Amino acid sequence: MADQIPLYPVRGVAAVAANRKRAAYYSAAGPGSGADWRGRYQLEDESAHLDEMPLMMSEEGFENEESDYHTLPRARITQRKRGLEWFVCDGWKFVCTSCCDWLINICQRKKELKARTVWLGCPEKCEEKHPKNSIKNQKYNVFTFIPGVLYEQFKFFLNLYFLIISCSQFVPALKIGYLYTYWAPLGFVLAVTMMREAIDEFRRFQRDREVNSQLYSKLTVRGKVQVKSSDIQVGDLIIVEKNQRIPSDMVFLRTSEKAGSCFIRTDQLDGETDWKLKVAVSCTQRLPALGDLFSISAYVYAQKPQLDIHSFEGTFTREDSDPPVHESLSIENTLWASTIVASGTVIGVVIYTGKETRSVMNTSNPKNKVGLLDLELNRLTKALFLALVALSVVMVTLQGFVGPWYRNLFRFLLLFSYIIPISLRVNLDMGKAVYGWMMMKDENIPGTVVRTSTIPEELGRLVYLLTDKTGTLTQNEMVFKRLHLGTVSYGVDTMDEIQSHVRDSYSQMHSQAGGNNAGSTPPRKAQSSAPKVRKSVSSRIHEAVKAIVLCHNVTPVYESRAGVSGETEFAEADQDFSDENRTYQASSPDEVALVQWTESVGLTLVSRDLTSMQLKTPGGQVLSFCILQLFPFTSESKRMGIIVRDEATAEITFYLKGADVVMSAVVQYNDWLEEECGNMAREGLRTLVVAKKSLTEEQYQDFESRYTQAKLSMHDRTLKVAAVIESLEREMELLCLTGVEDQLQADVRPTLEMLRNAGIKVWMLTGDKLETATCVAQSSRLVPRTQDTHIFRRVTSRGEAHLELNAFRRKHDCALVISGDSLEVCLKYYEHEFMELACQCPAVVCCRCSPTQKACIVTLLQQHTGRRTCAIGDGGNDVSMIQAADCGIGIEGKEGRQASLAADFSVTQFRHVGRLLVVHGRNSYKRSAALGQFVMHRGLVISTMQAVFSSVFYFASVPLYQGFLMVGYATVYTMFPVFSLVLDQDVKPEMAMLYPELYKDLTKGRSLSFKTFLIWVLISIYQGFLVRLLFPGRFSGWLTPCSRVVGNAPVFSGGILMYGALVLFESEFVHVVAISFTALVLTELLMVALTVRTWHWLMVVAEFLSLGCYVSSLAFLNEYFGIGRVSFGAFLDFTFVTTVTFLWKVSAITVVSCLPLYVLKYLRRKLSPPSYCKLTS
Repeated sequence: MADQIPLYPVRGVAAVAANRKRAAYYSAAGPGSGADWRGRYQLEDESAHLDEMPLMMSEEGFENEESDYHTLPRARITQRKRGLEWFVCDGWKFVCTSCCDWLINICQRKKELKARTVWLGCPEKCEEKHPKNSIKNQKYNVFTFIPGVLYEQFKFFLNLYFLIISCSQFVPALKIGYLYTYWAPLGFVLAVTMMREAIDEFRRFQRDREVNSQLYSKLTVRGKVQVKSSDIQVGDLIIVEKNQRIPSDMVFLRTSEKAGSCFIRTDQLDGETDWKLKVAVSCTQRLPALGDLFSISAYVYAQKPQLDIHSFEGTFTREDSDPPVHESLSIENTLWASTIVASGTVIGVVIYTGKETRSVMNTSNPKNKVGLLDLELNRLTKALFLALVALSVVMVTLQGFVGPWYRNLFRFLLLFSYIIPISLRVNLDMGKAVYGWMMMKDENIPGTVVRTSTIPEELGRLVYLLTDKTGTLTQNEMVFKRLHLGTVSYGVDTMDEIQSHVRDSYSQMHSQAGGNNAGSTPPRKAQSSAPKVRKSVSSRIHEAVKAIVLCHNVTPVYESRAGVSGETEFAEADQDFSDENRTYQASSPDEVALVQWTESVGLTLVSRDLTSMQLKTPGGQVLSFCILQLFPFTSESKRMGIIVRDEATAEITFYLKGADVVMSAVVQYNDWLEEECGNMAREGLRTLVVAKKSLTEEQYQDFESRYTQAKLSMHDRTLKVAAVIESLEREMELLCLTGVEDQLQADVRPTLEMLRNAGIKVWMLTGDKLETATCVAQSSRLVPRTQDTHIFRRVTSRGEAHLELNAFRRKHDCALVISGDSLEVCLKYYEHEFMELACQCPAVVCCRCSPTQKACIVTLLQQHTGRRTCAIGDGGNDVSMIQAADCGIGIEGKEGRQASLAADFSVTQFRHVGRLLVVHGRNSYKRSAALGQFVMHRGLVISTMQAVFSSVFYFASVPLYQGFLMVGYATVYTMFPVFSLVLDQDVKPEMAMLYPELYKDLTKGRSLSFKTFLIWVLISIYQGFLVRLLFPGRFSGWLTPCSRVVGNAPVFSGGILMYGALVLFESEFVHVVAISFTALVLTELLMVALTVRTWHWLMVVAEFLSLGCYVSSLAFLNEYFGIGRVSFGAFLDFTFVTTVTFLWKVSAITVVSCLPLYVLKYLRRKLSPPSYCKLTS
């Protein structure tokens, strides 16, 4: 039935037939088509097929033109506006941006990257100038620091507004108050910001200088000389010692290791902690001495610099030999910058420097991150500014545009400027600093460091969390857990049985070999052609363990002895296979775990080079094997193989191991493999199927000739080589199934479950293999056991991507697993459609991702969803992703501190992320939202009172409160209680951790929205505008004479405060300023109490401290409280303030101002309580 349901909307009669064709096609190409899926990709006329089957993700479909496939998202946008409307709305921005981009391109033209020829040791022969080999992570230099910081501050409307207002006070005709009332807060904000940026910039400079000043040995005709890393040039021959960082991209020429190879650590480049084997150019490795590098005429031809860290194409040519030597170069002959030499000493020729190196090209420039809360407040500030302008225009209009009305308009703008309080930025910045301090002092998440103090609220608004795998979710420590032989299974508790079987088997073989050493070969040869005989458990275990210890790419490494510096003492290691001095290195931790397990059961790998390996039996006997061929693991083949010859028996054996999906078609028929693989996968184990095939000498010689011929082919080399190898992979003997567990970080599963319940979608971006990533996703419960998983098949063209996306679209509520190369194809042709589908998935796993791809995915999520993203990682390959995300979290782990230093927040374990988000992130956002709105309310109240005051005084542009009263109102009188809102919390941290669903509400932005903002505006109007509506002319007889005093303007109060003061104090009008200002301060203190949800002792202290400051200031600020100030000789009678009449009447005014709000709050909590109230009650 499902196949008959139309997948797409029908758009009229003409589309019916086409839709039937599509439905039939999708039905045939669905997941159930089995082995036919390869055939559906072989399209004769790809464009025609695609035009018949448009990929429609919404009501709008593709047209037949190919350009629509590339530009659909942009086409939808650009077709909306044309002509004059388009130019007025967006055209001017487009024109300005285009002009700026053109000027920048003219001034800073990027040099075109080209392939190059590099002569060994001759930098002067370079045809082109190459960039300097220096690392620069600084944002500014000496000349751009101050302009850059000022631009970053004043590009926001809020700060630019404050700057214009402050500058206007230098004009005498526009001066309203004292200069310090405007410049002190703005100067404080700028000073703090510049000091913080200067400290961060100096730290970056120190780190860069430390790296650029590292000394390296450069090989010259006259010997070795020491050079700084920043002075290295293309063509230099550089010597890099063990445990030293490789300073630039080089081609590997020589090594001190006798095998002609070395290991490097690439954790800061690709995030993998396993060592990589690199091979020196054979022509230069064979030279007798280092100095001979200058006696030959040789050069390296290297491809142009590119992003891909997993590939390289080049050639090495020696011209002075007869005939000239040509040697192809690949990724195994390269040493990329920022990797570490793990064994021996290496010599390489520099081919790329500075910004052309792979590591720098994969690192994005750090951006200045701005929190969503700051952007929302910026929008509200613009709305307030429009209200400010409108109010000023109304005032000038009612004034009748008399006199210099434009000057009066600007004075009104200045008078009402407290609508946008300058203290808003100060309070928010100080609040951010407090939130960061709380995070670092939280004992439940020790070691947390806040490196960017400007975006703590972002932790409370996240929708997507993009995480690395290795070292972040996992410890990257593999442990062998299970061995299954078909009829018997061995776990951790029964490994001693395997050990005894191996010991008995080799002791029996040793005794037989002692009797007749040569007699073992004929029976083994006969065995391959004889009918199958059921083997004993002991022999099957012996064969399985032997296959596991031989089929791998692991190399044992022996550390140098104490007192021996420099190179590894391989001569000594060959003779002394001491277990305590040996470590294993390989490109995959799975293989290391397997070889370590074979050592624990008695069969030990003691030595290996490019052509041979030696094993040590439980009895101490050393077995030697010659490596004839090695077929490394690839993501396409999903298996690796090796052909070895036993030097004692001359027996040739082909061993193969790989994923069950490919091995099931290679091995002989069995009825247990599929079931047991499923059982192990459900336990979270990574499975490998191991098989073998015995070869005769004739069979191997035939294979070798065909294999060599295929490798020399210039056309379809990869396909021909794979076909020759597959000729061996038939009817192989299944030996065993292994299960290895990747140890997860502590509490990863409950943390991921908490994040999922909090409404955060987790995407895993890793450079690891697809099978490994899928297994970790399931074992960590990133993908729940009951969740279906869709593994996106490998696609290389638009047609394949089209068909696979349609197949995926038919799946509902399933996790997506996709590789980096397939992702790149999908984003190239179907970016909008792919992101739309991926964002609907509960979880997404992207494997084989380069650092640039990780950052690209983050950027695409931001563009397509508009939601806030967070990236978390622990290696240098995660830096680009961390810097691209709205919020970056680094983990200090085994891969160094590069990600931690580049991140906005640093933690020590992944499990700390849960508390960081649902407790600190939630509190930071809700506190800043309340703080920002309250500060705006504080400014709105006094601005509304100013409007009422001016309207009563015949629209005179004179200030209401002057001097220290205005400064004190926003600082000492109300600052401490208002700022104490940063200590407020609606629920306890334990409750927030127990109910992460509370976090979901934050993503909707309801704590700070136009709705909540309008509520605060109405409160401000109620408290500051009602008197003018109710009593328009009652006190005009008193006020008319006073309106003549312009230079020393009378002081007045509005709204409920004004109404109460004028009604209750008609006989004491001379004291109305003291009365109204006292009621205003008390109202603000009570409003703080109304806003607080959980009291802290510091809040109580702040309330009484502010009240005490105000009362004490009444004694020496009497000149500010007279109605006519000096002209009327008025002053504050302190004895009047202490009377009972004053106290109860001021209290009455304050109660009338605040009591209705308390009643409304109580009713709302009773009738429609928020979610946190239900939990606390």
